[in-house]
Amino acid sequence: MMGLGMAVSVQAQEECPRGTLDKQYCDRNGDLVADLPLDESKWVDPKTIIFSYTPVEDPAVYAKVWDGFIRHMAEVTGRKVVFFPVQSYAAQYEAMRSGRLHIAGVNTGGNPVAVSCAGLVPFAMMASKDGSFGYEMEIIVPAASDIQSPADIKGRTMAFTSPTSNSGFKAPSALLKSEFGLVAERDFKPTFSGKHDNSILGVANKDYEVAAIANSVLNRMITRNAVDPSKIRSIYKSATFPTTGYGHAHNLHPMVAAKIKQAFFTFPWDGSDLQKEFKKEGKFISIHHKSDWDVIRKIDAANGVTYDCK
Repeated sequence: MMGLGMAVSVQAQEECPRGTLDKQYCDRNGDLVADLPLDESKWVDPKTIIFSYTPVEDPAVYAKVWDGFIRHMAEVTGRKVVFFPVQSYAAQYEAMRSGRLHIAGVNTGGNPVAVSCAGLVPFAMMASKDGSFGYEMEIIVPAASDIQSPADIKGRTMAFTSPTSNSGFKAPSALLKSEFGLVAERDFKPTFSGKHDNSILGVANKDYEVAAIANSVLNRMITRNAVDPSKIRSIYKSATFPTTGYGHAHNLHPMVAAKIKQAFFTFPWDGSDLQKEFKKEGKFISIHHKSDWDVIRKIDAANGVTYDCK
């Protein structure tokens, strides 16, 4: 009987399609994200909902920015909601994977990683009131630099943010290779700053010769007077990418997940701290990971990136 039970268990595991997802998840409907567990005993119904925003900038600043939204979500869900500041992308993924994080705003490039390794189910993204969205990757240099185009990066040291960042590493790596024939380590030396604001301030202060950043972060820093735009010059601007994707843990109770989505899509933007910080944005729109992140997965494929979960 034991041998038969093991055979059934192995067969059930083999019949669970998962694509790039970690072995603990299933994707039976082919939407490329983890399904809700079939066993209801594995559903999570938290009394306190934990939310985090992608660690691209000062967590203390964003705790205040998200405060009004947190209160709105608490009202809609009827639960206590806590903002959880994270210091790194890896810490955010691990928190969701281990069940300590229920909702997360994950950076563009990190979405496929969080989906595959942490069971993130993306459902929303910020957009302007007319529904338009996105940002561009820019390569910036100190204003007085002799670097005039990406071709001049050869032989220099270039700052990236994190290996999981789309605009901070993946997109510029793919574009520098395809458009200018430049490959890290062979043609230039890469270094990692950790966050977009570190790269931006590093260029402004001439600590970095050149850096790849998300211009959405740069624009917000300029608006807050966190950096002097006259000290920075852009030498390249990419096509438009989707922005931070917001998602919930795959095993969150469906009634709780529905209330969380309701909170996102009913949030009153006018006069909010979110509107003051994300000036171009005016609402949350629904997203579908399979289609909306297709371009990001293609960039990953061009870079030879695989979503290996450690």
